[in-house]
Amino acid sequence: MLAWSDLTGRRLPGGGPLAALAARVTPAGARVLLAGPHDPELVDRLAHADVTCLLRSWPDGSALAEDRPVRVVVGGPGGLPADETFDVVIAAAGLDAVESVEGTPVGWDGLLRRLAAVLAPGGTLLLRLDNPVGLTRMVDTAPWYAGRDDADWAIGGALDAGRPANLEQARERLAGAGLRPGGCFAAYPEPAAPTALVDAGALAARPGSGLLDAVLHGACAPGHGDRPVLQDPARLAVDALHAGLGAALAPGWLVLAHRAASAVPAADDPPDAAGTDPTGKTGPGGLPVLWVQTGPPGIGVVEVTAAADGWRWRVPGPVAAATDAPFATRAAAWRDPAVLTGAVPQGRLLRTVLLDACLRRDLAALRRLLHGYAAWLDAHADDAGRLTGATALASLDNVVLADGGASPARDATGAPPVFAVLDPSWRASDPWPVDVTLARGLWRFAAALATGGYAHPWSSTLDVAGLTVVLAGTAGRDLDRATVTAAVDAEVAVTAALRGLDNADRVALADELRAVEPTAPPTGLDSHQQLREAWLRQKAELTRVTALLRWTEELLTSRERALRRAEATINLLSGSLSYRVGRLAITPARLAKRGARAAKRRAKDALAPRRDEQEQQ
Repeated sequence: MLAWSDLTGRRLPGGGPLAALAARVTPAGARVLLAGPHDPELVDRLAHADVTCLLRSWPDGSALAEDRPVRVVVGGPGGLPADETFDVVIAAAGLDAVESVEGTPVGWDGLLRRLAAVLAPGGTLLLRLDNPVGLTRMVDTAPWYAGRDDADWAIGGALDAGRPANLEQARERLAGAGLRPGGCFAAYPEPAAPTALVDAGALAARPGSGLLDAVLHGACAPGHGDRPVLQDPARLAVDALHAGLGAALAPGWLVLAHRAASAVPAADDPPDAAGTDPTGKTGPGGLPVLWVQTGPPGIGVVEVTAAADGWRWRVPGPVAAATDAPFATRAAAWRDPAVLTGAVPQGRLLRTVLLDACLRRDLAALRRLLHGYAAWLDAHADDAGRLTGATALASLDNVVLADGGASPARDATGAPPVFAVLDPSWRASDPWPVDVTLARGLWRFAAALATGGYAHPWSSTLDVAGLTVVLAGTAGRDLDRATVTAAVDAEVAVTAALRGLDNADRVALADELRAVEPTAPPTGLDSHQQLREAWLRQKAELTRVTALLRWTEELLTSRERALRRAEATINLLSGSLSYRVGRLAITPARLAKRGARAAKRRAKDALAPRRDEQEQQ
């Protein structure tokens, strides 16, 4: 395709967690085929292998050959040498991006068989599949079938049986092509540029995991901020997780498949080591159960591996070596990946448990949890009442509540709740007062309650700062609005450090957070559903204000009528004979009183010098 480019208006896959996964499944010195357009970062991550890039665009192939010392084949699937095989085939852009119009179309199954044919015995295929009913399509304002751009010429029909529509169908197609289906990772928030890859078995086995809750919410919250959506994708992703549909409703999947080392497997061959443990206790084929990228793009990828005693944090060596404390820049927060070596705390996310208690108006559970949260912060403070390290940034969305049955918010034993910091790698550069940390966590929760339209047991006329003070009172603390203002300033500083914002963006963020109102939609989210909820809240507030103005107007009208009646009575009485006689009698008395006051003042002035002389003697 001499005039076509896959780089125009399209995000190429290959960075972040996807590059980490591709590098992990590629042995050193392996022959790798990158089928379709990929991000050059992926080519750099595969520097330990012999890489061949298969493209359909001549301009893209020429540009890649000039920038990277790799072999480039242009011509689509027909350009592959018939007598060459590869140890690893990566099609992270999907099979539609491989087929070229310069030749006979072979369809999805034909492309899969062509790639399977060049896979060497014992080789691995990493294939991306887009979910036709995934979260991305569910929240997109434009329907998938209305695409008119040049890049949309490969859209399938609603009843297209030529490509798989779910994971089960994809595994059947892979088996039909002579491959052994292996593990599967759900890609969030977008299939092309995922910031989180989660093992599908773990999503199904641990729907109440606080780690997965935080990861999916954090991945989807900023994932659609650059375009309008129908509803909050972060809320939808967490709801799907709790319903056991985190993998079924994922925007896309990355599927692993393998070609058998021999045509006839031995009778004592072990079971599929590349498969996914349905219990979620082990990863697919020894791979991590989770890859996640948080913070600025250059911060690196964090892994979560499965061990016999549970999940454990793991940070690749290059990431740990490249991350230092930014004391030179005096950022409010910095990341220390070296601490991510222990076990991942198990339990539900505190924010989710509190939201559940608010929706059920369970004040007893709210008091118990918030009292415990405040006491837990106090227990980690120094003698001066200050928090340091990860505890200073322990907001409600980074704290897990230890497992306590189906509903940890309602503990029948009366035992105090047990909390733990989920991700201890983010740390505060300077010590924080306990009240500021508490106010920051409660303010974030109050802003989510008010702007998200969640039902809660408190007055709807409260602003976000007032609701924060009420939450603090529920926790047994007396916070004032000045402390809440300091907490908002701290939130601005921490968010700027996590996102790597410059001064201009930081000032804009500060103005945005200080202007958060209950009648406004959530910040950074252009959602039709949330906008409608904000409109309903504004309508209710306007109705209340209108009723108040009507009552005030009626009160003023009644007072004005009473004043007019009083004036009429006064005017009537002032013209009577008794009023005139009384006024003539009172006038001499007023004049006498004024004269007596004047004489008293003159006497005081005359006696003042004599009193001063006596005092001096």
